[in-house]
Amino acid sequence: MDVASDRSSPRNRTREEVFGVIEHHGSVTRARLIEVMGLSRSTVNHAVAQLIAAGRVAEEDAGAKGPGSGSGRPAGTLRIIPHGAPAGALDFGHAHIKAAVIDAEGRILSRRRTALDVDLQAEQALDLGTRMLDELRREAGLGDLGAVVAGIPGPLDAATGLVRSPTILSSWVGLDPRAELGRRLGTTVHVENDAVLGALGELRDGAGRGFRDFLYVRASHGIGAGLVLGGEPYRGSLGFAGEIGHTPLPGHTELCRCGNRGCLEAVVSVASIRVQFDHTHPHDRGATLRYDRGGDPITQRILDDAGRLLGGVLAVLCNLLNPAALIIGGELGASDGPLLDGVADTVQRYAQPAIAGSLTVLPAGLGVDAELVGAATMAASLARR
Repeated sequence: MDVASDRSSPRNRTREEVFGVIEHHGSVTRARLIEVMGLSRSTVNHAVAQLIAAGRVAEEDAGAKGPGSGSGRPAGTLRIIPHGAPAGALDFGHAHIKAAVIDAEGRILSRRRTALDVDLQAEQALDLGTRMLDELRREAGLGDLGAVVAGIPGPLDAATGLVRSPTILSSWVGLDPRAELGRRLGTTVHVENDAVLGALGELRDGAGRGFRDFLYVRASHGIGAGLVLGGEPYRGSLGFAGEIGHTPLPGHTELCRCGNRGCLEAVVSVASIRVQFDHTHPHDRGATLRYDRGGDPITQRILDDAGRLLGGVLAVLCNLLNPAALIIGGELGASDGPLLDGVADTVQRYAQPAIAGSLTVLPAGLGVDAELVGAATMAASLARR
């Protein structure tokens, strides 16, 4: 019987849902599965028994119970048994491409970063990303990749997979990145918005662990947000949720690439911070910028101001969504520095007191690699199926 059709049959759908929950949690007890899924004990036990018999799940025995502890099953821990092909991850930023190859357990074996104007060079970016993955795969001595996940810094139509917005990634409009990469790589490819992958990376391995509802913000050459609601990434009805970079800021007239003026990412971005730094540091033009607290007072002020502008927009979103945490990533926000301070102060000032009082603001635990780690996590999962 075909494995894919077997797994999608009504009889075995519950088994696959149980597998997905175990995979999502990393390790989980049967009691926790019953609680999370709302299924009967017998249904969960039957599904787990099938997964163990198939060699897809292992149960680590918690040991015998002590006297008086009851006669039920010990609270053993269920975990996925890694198997399957290696996988690949791509992170297309506005000004860079990152690539990585991953083993069956989801560990990144090797990675590479290359600078490129991705917005204006779609075909070149797709070709280069393909070449980077192939070189990493061969250098690591790996066979064919079982799956590849790529993140792009723009909105994807969830129904068609096409890049729709003519104001973001202008040379990508009308392209289907999944089909383009699949043709080049010859394997299963899944494409996501980069901020969604950043949120997933932080949820599984970064600062988002322990939070079921949080907002991840990538503050870099553009500004994008990934939402996690109820422990799962939220993409919106068409897949466009989190496109906050073109929120207008009253009183600002900076020209944005979308044709409007005063958009958030035209005022708060790596390029904008660079212009302000070069203007205030004429003798240090082109110097490496420090985004942490180790910079000079003028740079600290520039970053704090940028954080306050970003915080004003995020305060509105916090009032709407009531997240437990704001996680700031990207080059501008991944360090615990003045930009983060500006965000935190402004959110505390303008979010409703009950919301602000319960909100945690913190830098991305994975730094600038949150998107790549999120892509790697998803790719390893796809390669195991």
